[in-house]
Order: sequence, then structure tokens, then C-alpha cells
Amino acid sequence: MGKTICIIAGARPNFVKVSPLVRAIDKNPQTTCLLVYAGSENDPTLEASLFDDLQMARPQYYLGVNSTSLNEITSQVMARFDAFLDEHLVDVVIVVDDLASTMAAAIVAKKRGIRLAHLVAGTRSFNINMPKEINRLVIDALSDYLFTAGVKSTGVATREQSESSQTYLVGNILMDTLRFNYDRMRKPVSIPSLEDKQYLVFTLNRKALLADVENLTKMLKVMVESAAGIRIIAPLRGEARKVVEAMGLNIEIVDPLGYLEFGWLTAHALGVITDSGNVAEEATFNSVPCITLNDYTEHQETVNIGSNVLVGEDADKLREAMQKMVKGEWKKSALPDRWDGRTAERIVQILLA
Repeated sequence: MGKTICIIAGARPNFVKVSPLVRAIDKNPQTTCLLVYAGSENDPTLEASLFDDLQMARPQYYLGVNSTSLNEITSQVMARFDAFLDEHLVDVVIVVDDLASTMAAAIVAKKRGIRLAHLVAGTRSFNINMPKEINRLVIDALSDYLFTAGVKSTGVATREQSESSQTYLVGNILMDTLRFNYDRMRKPVSIPSLEDKQYLVFTLNRKALLADVENLTKMLKVMVESAAGIRIIAPLRGEARKVVEAMGLNIEIVDPLGYLEFGWLTAHALGVITDSGNVAEEATFNSVPCITLNDYTEHQETVNIGSNVLVGEDADKLREAMQKMVKGEWKKSALPDRWDGRTAERIVQILLA
């Protein structure tokens, strides 16, 4: 008997994680994939190049939710995903990460008695004031399959799991996407005269960092000063771009790049300074030194084994790490266990067992 597996993506970064899973499900004659996006078909963040870059089809279904209020997103996704499931018979629902839409879809699937799988389970900040932490706790508590990326998150998921749930260390699915696309990465045409290891990449998105402009300015001044003349290339969008541009620092702000061009840019950099967990994970895959502007990471493996260092929002710690990065005095790094590009295959085999 074949299985119909529904994957629900809540935001653009989810597609980078689910693309290997969609391929693995489509390739298996025993499984059918229904890909659902919580947002609308004309969402500007879902540019055509994203799906071309990832070599995947666009979602077949859209819930059309468009709101910035977390509670509104939750209620709308619940109502619309429920209506979707009225019309489609599904054996398993796979939800990704920790968004409000992810939690909403998880609740609906569970109330209907559909088996629920959480991709990237067991990640915790242990800060209950973060909305995403509440989402993670709820999704993991409801899930039948907890698919984890590393040893630490496996430990968390195993401790918290209910009697009916099972935890599986399947590895980091981002690595599947990176391995699949590695030879297709391409040098960004919009950024002139890029030379290997002759520039740094800076990305910024976290609202808490952007909210404290005074401290962020202090940190970015330290970053520029410590770079000692090395180019800092920053693909920024929206509020982050506005805030950093207003500082007038020696940071080369460029338009956001597609997946393949951004992948090339970070893989060939001397180092990366970011507040993104995904970017830090990719840096570990590429053995590129990475500084994360946060005091915790969902994937501790990037710090323990990989190329990542956490400096929080502390300018002095950033200066110290930047100096090591620029001098080439970075720690030795390796790939964590099961970050081998076969995560999606493992997941499909588990779901069919």
C-alpha cells in the first residue's frame, strides 16, 4: 500500500529544507507527495529562481494566509489546512521548523488523527519568552515522528517525547540540499571582482538585534574595524538593509542573492558573520569560519564540532573572534555525525516502515 505524504512549508527557508524530501518521496514508487505552502501563490519571497535553483516544482497547493500577527496566522492556517484535509486523504503530515504556521498545521493534523512528523525536532533555546520556543514545544509534544539533526536535539526530543512518539537521529537535511546543488553553485554576477578568501560575508535578520540600534552600531563598527580593510559583503533586505545603510559604515550592501549564488558566496569567503542558524550550518559544511551574533544555537554541533563560534550581542567578543578570523587562527572543524546528504532517504524509509 502506498502512502500519501503531505509536507507543509510556512516560509521561504522551509523550501531549502524540504526540497530533498520532495525528491526522495517522488522517487519512491510507494509514496506520493503533496506540497502545501501556508502563504499565497504571489508571495514576493517565492521568486521563480528559488525553485529553479533548488530544482523542485512549486507547491501544488497554497493556503493563502497573509498576516504578520502570529495569532492570526495560527487561526487562519488551522481553518484553511483543516479545509484542505477535508478534500485530500493524507497518511502523514510533515511540518518543518518552528513557525506559527508549522504549529497550526501540527495541531490540525493531530486533531484529525493523522500521523505527524516534525522535521528538525528537539531544537531549544530554553527561553520560554520566545514565541518560536512555544511552537517547538507544542509541535514536538504532538509529533509521532521526531526527526532530529544532531545528538543534542536527539537528547532533548527523547527526554520530552510522549509514549506514542519516536525520535530518530536522521541528520541535517540542509546538507542534502548543499550536496545536491554543490556543483551547480555559481559566482554572483552582480558583485564584481570576487576572489577566493579575500572577503567576508555578513548577514542580518534577527529582530532583537535590529531593535537595539545603539548596540548594533557598536558591534558593526567593531566588525568593520577588525576586518582591517578586508571587504565585507552584506546581502541584506528590508529593515536590516535600512538600518545598516543608515550607519554609513564601510560595508558593501548588495541585493539579496538566489540560493545558488549565495551558496557560492559563503563557500568561498574568508569568513561569515551572521545571526542565521542556517547560514552557520552551511559554513560548517564548507569548513568556513563563522561568527554567530547570538548566545545560543539550535544546532550545538556547529560549535562543538563545526566551524561556528557564538559571540552573543557582545562587541568585545566579536572583536576577539574577528581578529582570529582575519589572521587565519580559527579552530579546526569537522562535519557532525550524519550530516552526509542522506537525511531525506532515511526519513522516507522510516515513514514506510
